[in-house]
Amino acid sequence: MNYRAVLAIYKFEMARAGRTRLQSIVAPVLSTSLYFVVFGAAIGARITQIEGVSYGAFIVPGMMMLSLLTQSISNASFGIYFPRFTGTIYELLSAPISYIEIVLGYVGAAATKSIILGVIILLTAGLFVPLHIAHPFWMAAFLVLTAVTFSLFGFILGVWADGFEKLQIVPLLVITPLTFLGGSF
Repeated sequence: MNYRAVLAIYKFEMARAGRTRLQSIVAPVLSTSLYFVVFGAAIGARITQIEGVSYGAFIVPGMMMLSLLTQSISNASFGIYFPRFTGTIYELLSAPISYIEIVLGYVGAAATKSIILGVIILLTAGLFVPLHIAHPFWMAAFLVLTAVTFSLFGFILGVWADGFEKLQIVPLLVITPLTFLGGSF
């Protein structure tokens, strides 16, 4: 396996996130903070505690996972779709690297960006309510596994999509409703 190729793709994708900090980091953190303020103020005033946990601390994991799921899919799908859209994918496909290395680079970068975003959201939520993480190892394991799984799903979506509107079909019509129905909040 050519680790330099994987690292090159990974660094390029991470640099893209650095260039678009407003879209990649600030917007998701701000929207999650707004969810937190709205749900915390509207419902939190009526529900004081759930099994000994304040309502604000209770909804933090759900909002963190909502952001992690959607950003994992979006980062990975856009990461592979955009080179296809611009035509630069042919340079990547003609390079002496395997498909597994391409997947590792794109999915690794998308999962890393999503995990960083999840940690930032957790730290931001800590400004609103006091948090206590009972099982930090399991929390980190679930964050990593969820980010990698949904980044793989997003990569498949990015390969399948033939237009920008198809990139948003699954996150908008499948993931977001399942997150709401699945009790993330």
